[in-house]
Amino acid sequence: MIFMTNTIARYITSLVKEDLQNKMVFIGGPRQVGKTTFSLSLLGQNVNEKHGAYLNWDNPKVRQSLLKGELPGSEPLIILDEIHKFARWRNLVKGFYDINKRDKSFLVTGSARLDYYSKGGDSLQGRYHYYRLHPFSLSEIFSHPSPQDIDQLFRLGGFPEPFLRGEERFRRRWQRERLQRVLYEDIRDLEQVKELSLLELLAEELPNKVGSPLSIKNLKEGLQVAHETVARWIQIFERMYYCFRIPPYDAPKIRAVKKEQKLYLWDWSLISEPGPRFENLVACHLLKYCHLLEDSEGHKMELRYLRDTDKREVDFVVIQDGKPLFAVECKIAERQLNPALAYFQERTKIPAFYQVHMGEKDTVKDGIRMLPFAAFCKKIKNP
Repeated sequence: MIFMTNTIARYITSLVKEDLQNKMVFIGGPRQVGKTTFSLSLLGQNVNEKHGAYLNWDNPKVRQSLLKGELPGSEPLIILDEIHKFARWRNLVKGFYDINKRDKSFLVTGSARLDYYSKGGDSLQGRYHYYRLHPFSLSEIFSHPSPQDIDQLFRLGGFPEPFLRGEERFRRRWQRERLQRVLYEDIRDLEQVKELSLLELLAEELPNKVGSPLSIKNLKEGLQVAHETVARWIQIFERMYYCFRIPPYDAPKIRAVKKEQKLYLWDWSLISEPGPRFENLVACHLLKYCHLLEDSEGHKMELRYLRDTDKREVDFVVIQDGKPLFAVECKIAERQLNPALAYFQERTKIPAFYQVHMGEKDTVKDGIRMLPFAAFCKKIKNP
């Protein structure tokens, strides 16, 4: 099923409009996740990047005007895109806002963690709300998804361009071009990294590490660089919204692992094996669920996994304000119940356990619901 891009209203639209009435709004997220398209949609229908209120730091003329302190006089909403690439962007944006906040609203977007790059110097704290824009999730684009709809999202990923185009060949080419822009534009502009070719090798290896505890030691041996270097590179990829890691959940009555983190990608379609790809798909939906509650409601949300020293494991635990909400195990096929679910159900205070699959059966066994992916998304009200 192919959509026209102007028919999909993004899930944070009403929230951002409300917050713009009181503060600036910052929107971070992966490159090409739709930040520019979303921002322009707030200016009206059929608006493009030539609109006077859209100011992209990468445009030399726009850059000169901003450095002179010049803003479009008649525009009530100003969009500042990629301005975090300027070393002193915090002071610049603070000045714009403090002088014009009675007459103008400001939306700041960027393909990196704006909350990270706003630290230090003259703080913008208290002047903005921060949202993380995620790729399409099942419930955002389908009200009543069919198996074909789910398969399309599973195969093509949730980034708007390849998903809407609906072609595997386009997706593959788009992915390679996107990685090149992340490496040779975003990281080059924001980080001090000389070995970009090695960083590219690391990025190409990460899809093979999804779903398992991440070993920095194995990665550094393959790349032949220091342990600290690989650890820093992974952190850079996290700041660029290329990947994310989740830590283990430390329940008091089990011998839980303490330090091993699991890694996932923001684009699950990069993963070739169906099992890990499905686990990554669920991880992205859960992270989106957590980020939305955190960004819009102020809850402290955590996404973790459950594993003990005897290697019993449940893929995910969602935690709100320090209390577990539910745990999720992923099985791409309709298989028998993972015995670890019942084991941890007896020994933890996690109130609900689910086993999610790509099939159609929805059953309950030993108090644990085994349900299709679409039903699970509806259950947790995933955006």
